[in-house]
Amino acid sequence: MFEGFETRDVAGTDGVTIHLRIGGSGAPILLLHGYPQCHVMWHRMAPDLARDHTVVCADLRGYGDSSKPAGTANHDNYSKRAMAADMVAVMNELGFNRFVVIGHDRGGRVAHRMALDHPDAVTRLVVLDIVPTHTLFARTDKAFSIGYYHWFFLAQPAPLPERMIGADPAYFLTTKMGHWSAADAIFDAEAMAEYLRCFSDPATIHASCEDYRAAATIDLEHDEADLERKVMCPTLALWGKHGLMHKTYDVLETWREKCHTVNGKAVESGHFLPEEAPEETLHEVRAFLGAKG
Repeated sequence: MFEGFETRDVAGTDGVTIHLRIGGSGAPILLLHGYPQCHVMWHRMAPDLARDHTVVCADLRGYGDSSKPAGTANHDNYSKRAMAADMVAVMNELGFNRFVVIGHDRGGRVAHRMALDHPDAVTRLVVLDIVPTHTLFARTDKAFSIGYYHWFFLAQPAPLPERMIGADPAYFLTTKMGHWSAADAIFDAEAMAEYLRCFSDPATIHASCEDYRAAATIDLEHDEADLERKVMCPTLALWGKHGLMHKTYDVLETWREKCHTVNGKAVESGHFLPEEAPEETLHEVRAFLGAKG
């Protein structure tokens, strides 16, 4: 995986170090992973994009081999604002002041916040299989609360979810990925081994819980303060036909409420588009990157 890519550790913010891979040449693209994974989830897309772009695949703070600080009382060090600031600092350190950002799941939420907080940095935004965080909480119903129960479980005060997940992290990780993917999804064995290695670290389990605690608290505060603001850069939203987002929401309409210009569609996939449907996802992303405006 990631042939020709270089591995680096780069300073984020507040003393956090971000682990990443970088490869290719050309206009920069930042790829941000989701829960419960790490940057390896891009292994089926990054090499293709690196043919004509400089591609940066980064571990969010708290995930993979990036720093995992203990959570604060108000969870602000795992807010999407803090995570976005990390990535802008990293891209600047790499020499990129303006770039495309593509985010899946939690990475998509970081990317959304980044486009609001750093509009001069984000030239184009791609969000994969999510609807906006504020929308999810405001419109929670039975289908979402059962299908995505982990949003409420992981947000419980420490150390309840940490201890329960820590009792058998392999079971939790593989079960969740199985529930979210399409029935015929096949994940690369090397990638799965890396997810398990990272997720088995108690510090990662704690950090990922803090990510969700932030989503239910300080992230909502930030979102509510920005309810009247829209992402101004061109935006693409893609989601899986076999996922809960497609079954529960008009995904594109939720992003029209948040973005000045957005297009998108469902692809033949479960939740994990970059691994379940890399060719179709790449096709849509490349068409978007080549579009004017």
